[in-house]
Amino acid sequence: MFGLFKKKDPVEKLQAQYKAVMKEAFDLSKVNRSAGDAKYAEAEEIQKKIDELMQKN
Repeated sequence: MFGLFKKKDPVEKLQAQYKAVMKEAFDLSKVNRSAGDAKYAEAEEIQKKIDELMQKN
């Protein structure tokens, strides 16, 4: 219950976004390979942002 009002830090938000984009990329890769590759590229950009934030801490 106490975690209900806890704010997520930017790294946690980006990690959740990365996970969602990777799942979407996997699902797209089964149907449309080029769209799946584009989503993987988007996920890599998110991962770079996560790495940059981790370096600052």
